[in-house]
Amino acid sequence: MSGELKRGLEGVLVAESELSFIDGDAGQLVYRGYAIEDLARDASYEEVLYLLWHGELPNREELDEFAAGLAAHRDLGDGILEVTRELAEQDEAPMAALRTLVSAMSAYDENADFEDVTDREVNLEKAKRITAKTPSVLAAYARFRRGDDYVAPKEDLGHAANFLYMLNGEEPNEVLAETFDMALVLHADHGLNASTFSATVTASTLSDLYSAVTSAVGTLAGSLHGGANANVMKMLKEIDDSDMEPTEWVEDALANGKRVAGFGHRVYNVKDPRAKILGEKSEALGEAAGDMKWYDMSVAIEDYIGSEKGLAPNVDFYSASTYYQMGIPIDLYTPIFAVSRVGGWIAHVLEQYEDNRLIRPRARYTGDKDLEFPSLDER
Repeated sequence: MSGELKRGLEGVLVAESELSFIDGDAGQLVYRGYAIEDLARDASYEEVLYLLWHGELPNREELDEFAAGLAAHRDLGDGILEVTRELAEQDEAPMAALRTLVSAMSAYDENADFEDVTDREVNLEKAKRITAKTPSVLAAYARFRRGDDYVAPKEDLGHAANFLYMLNGEEPNEVLAETFDMALVLHADHGLNASTFSATVTASTLSDLYSAVTSAVGTLAGSLHGGANANVMKMLKEIDDSDMEPTEWVEDALANGKRVAGFGHRVYNVKDPRAKILGEKSEALGEAAGDMKWYDMSVAIEDYIGSEKGLAPNVDFYSASTYYQMGIPIDLYTPIFAVSRVGGWIAHVLEQYEDNRLIRPRARYTGDKDLEFPSLDER
């Protein structure tokens, strides 16, 4: 087979999409025509879901109906709660637990119809159930893991606020709810990234929506994709525990061949626009708490890496300190990424189903071709 080899499919166009546009040189991210800065400032996560799934922003009546439909699916039945508790008691890793729980959801979905996997209306209902229950199972897992009881959802809370309520057992204040909602908006979609591609490959075989999302969760679990946000916070805490200044620690790390988490991106050649927005939120949270340590440390590292290596921070860099200041456990950062990105995964799967073709690339064979087969005694 001839042709130029593109490792990692870098720069290879494999699909057309109306969902999100990225300009890596300009630092631009757009969801269905709307700049991420505008959506982060003015749109709720529910509005962004509607936009991604339906192709347009909802009016007030449509949004109210859509949000109510999501909220109605948040609660977990005894079956999925039992599985969640078992995974927590076995101390399963959070992303592994979430992967198993998303897959298990289909067993407890009375309307999980596997016969016509491309039916859009059926899939939109599945989409609501998956998106509504994913934060619920994560919150339940986190509570069971620390020995607490399940907190039932409140339908009168927004998607973001309800997750924080189910996680912590108390309603978040307006600042925390708005910050978390904005973080969900920022992470909702990002082109044909690794986990989204995984979901679309699964869907292209005409597998069902639950299977596609499960594939995506498994892909996001990798440290080169979703795991970077937790690594950033671990790095910041390590710096804080050392006797070094942030720039001194980074200089030493680089001299010893270590990678500084949260910098560089496969697509962006400049600062990730989402990092700019989250950086502002991290600063605001620090000011509100009267503790600027994590933000100041992050800025010092960003300035040093920028001047010494010419690299800009990605979305993971400032999401780490933002989540930490919200009191969220570090090992839940990547599952929270999935709580948001599930909306984008589903949007891409719906798009794949609309004009499906099996995704089946090829590999260039580099092994032997003319070996003589030896008998068993000759081996």
